[in-house]
Amino acid sequence: MQIRTPAVAGMFYPNEKNELEASIDECFLHKYGPGKEPPSNTKERVYGVICPHAGYMYSGPVAANSYYLISSYLPELVIILGPNHWGIGCNVAAMKDGVWQTPLGQVEVDSEATKELAKICDVVELDFFSHTKDHSLEVQIPMLQKIYPKFKILPIILVDQSYDMAIQLGPAIAKIAKSKKTMIVGSSDFTHYEPNDFAHNQDEALIEPILKLDLKKFYDVLEQKRVSACGYGAMATTMVACKELGATKGKLLKYATSGDVTGEKSSVVGYASICFL
Repeated sequence: MQIRTPAVAGMFYPNEKNELEASIDECFLHKYGPGKEPPSNTKERVYGVICPHAGYMYSGPVAANSYYLISSYLPELVIILGPNHWGIGCNVAAMKDGVWQTPLGQVEVDSEATKELAKICDVVELDFFSHTKDHSLEVQIPMLQKIYPKFKILPIILVDQSYDMAIQLGPAIAKIAKSKKTMIVGSSDFTHYEPNDFAHNQDEALIEPILKLDLKKFYDVLEQKRVSACGYGAMATTMVACKELGATKGKLLKYATSGDVTGEKSSVVGYASICFL
């Protein structure tokens, strides 16, 4: 069994257990977070969420809004999708026969679900190497460990983030999700390294079709406005999968930029927590 060791512990989040737990608690209680500790008492059926993946000091409070909402829903499986920032390995890579290690312990990959996904979706390849360096999935794991006592993951990392990929992978993920109690997490940041006001305007335009689950409009806005959201394919696939499962709308839980959080607004990154109901 392969162990996926942390690539960004000590950089994106603390690499010592007690410090990491304290950091996550701060995210939940932060003014841009939900303002309270999980669990929630959510009664709505949530099919999936979108979460940012920057360092916890920047995007952790925004991410905590999604994790607070879904903390009352105890899944057997969490399917996590994110962009492959390094561009290494396969175009669409899932992983089997392994565990992900964090300072909070190990989380097992659901190998049966992974193999089934690869069987029903031609674009999915099984590859460990694709997952070794990137942070987009890794930073979600400690947050999940905070809210869920026991779960398995199906990690999917994307070089190919095209419309065609999303409409193939999304329904396949939905099929897996129907076989067991599942939560879907799409990992993405929004506008990168632009002035704060510009980032807010760009991201507002892209969030609108996400909330309407309008995939074509989403890709149109992305292209026409050149929105520099890194995990657009992860968001698109999450939209497709959740709609297939019965979601009828998205709901914006929180939006903020790194500039809103730190006060440095000349060059910011945008973050959003969105759920699909």
